[in-house]
Amino acid sequence: MTRVLVTGATGYIGGRLVPQLLAAGHEVSVYVRSPWKLRDVPWRQQVTVFKGDFSDAVATRRALNGVDTAFYLVHSMSAGRAFVDAEKRDAEQFAEVATAAKVGRIVYLGGLHPDGAQLSKHLSSRAAVGQTFLDSEVPAIVFQAGIVIGSGSASFEMIRHLTEVLPYMPAPRWVRNHVQPIAIRDVLRYLVRAVDLPDGLNRTFDIGGPDVLRYGQMMNGYAVEAGLPQRGIAALPVLTPWLASQWVSLVSPVPRSIAVPIIASLQNDCVMSEHDIDEHIEPPEGGLLPYRTAVRLALKREEEGQVETSWQSATVPGAPSDPLPSDPDWAGHTVFTDLRERRTAASTAAVWDVIESIGGEKGWYSFPLAWAARGWIDRLVGGVGMRRGRRHPTRLHTGDVIDVWRVEAVEHGRTLRLRAEMRMPGRGWLELGVEPADGGSLYRQRAVYFPKGLTGRLYWAMLLPFHGVIFNGMAQSILRAAERTPAERATAERTPGEAA
Repeated sequence: MTRVLVTGATGYIGGRLVPQLLAAGHEVSVYVRSPWKLRDVPWRQQVTVFKGDFSDAVATRRALNGVDTAFYLVHSMSAGRAFVDAEKRDAEQFAEVATAAKVGRIVYLGGLHPDGAQLSKHLSSRAAVGQTFLDSEVPAIVFQAGIVIGSGSASFEMIRHLTEVLPYMPAPRWVRNHVQPIAIRDVLRYLVRAVDLPDGLNRTFDIGGPDVLRYGQMMNGYAVEAGLPQRGIAALPVLTPWLASQWVSLVSPVPRSIAVPIIASLQNDCVMSEHDIDEHIEPPEGGLLPYRTAVRLALKREEEGQVETSWQSATVPGAPSDPLPSDPDWAGHTVFTDLRERRTAASTAAVWDVIESIGGEKGWYSFPLAWAARGWIDRLVGGVGMRRGRRHPTRLHTGDVIDVWRVEAVEHGRTLRLRAEMRMPGRGWLELGVEPADGGSLYRQRAVYFPKGLTGRLYWAMLLPFHGVIFNGMAQSILRAAERTPAERATAERTPGEAA
């Protein structure tokens, strides 16, 4: 049994790697800034959780003590202009503490890139982090992967939405660049097998799937698997990476802060320059997954609601991350609330079913035009907007995303608390709950807003006239939906706009 530590366990790759390592028989611990995000993951009780960040050398040392292999799966792609310095500083701190703790190996997942080319800030930063580990006293395995294809990956979501929304796409000339995508299951296989590589091995390995494609071919490959007509793509020299990322942000749920570095990274060919990994980790029986097979599997998992992790798990820059304080902590602070309570003959189970299914395709049960407008405004100012949807149509877990909200707490059958991640001058939460009452149920809905300065107070005052329509309408519509029979609810869900 090997003792391994996974950083970034709340992210897309890390959240899928942990159960794979457990299945391989390793003793796993995780190092995260927000342990509450792991509250509902199925493997939570099988791992040791350490809380902290890389700026805290004491906490990092505590997490690394006795570790044989440390997986470094964090990056600051969404941390704004200073992310390059932040990534290098964190990597140096981690390597220094790992050396003191006598860690046997560091495993890092970086980006596939051509040697000697001028790289985007994102790719150059990933390369610099990898080099930091290779130059440290701890042996390092640095995998360099291109576009990762899997349900919930940001790259896959971009391809999916661009292809589905645009029958004809004027695109930057990078759509003619060659890329070598790799399926998420093959990435995870390489990461798990890295634990068993020879001691002292210290180098990079390029990893990629069997297909080398142009980006435009990837979009049309998706179209084939999704049953869509082939898309016309015109490569134009006038669309800069910045302009292209704005366009991607408008037509896909991927926010601008994530789209910009991804698009900038596509300016060069991203193809494996060596296949040395085959000498150390043999390909799986039947070979690595072809691109279209990976797309087919990703679509199937999304249709079945079996998306294990998603790019949506990433922290949104500028969005509040502190939990809602308890009511007594509000003393001395300006706090605005909107409380709605309604009694209903519907059972608590029926009301909860509606609460837990809110958002996404089913909408918010009140004034859909207002919700849509608020989402578009948020997108225009660089926020996440209302198009992120939800990972599963009926089940929620702590840390999940619902459109512009994040699940901060969920007590199944009783309470759902959502934290707003939209751009606004303050911090906001929405709580929906139900409890038994007089043979039926009591539904409770509370909006809580902590304004920031005068702008925050004016923001609440400006929206106040709409609260009666939005929040009162939401409460009434949720209970009407709960009072229907299951068959009536199913019929309503098949009728466009009924849930709104």
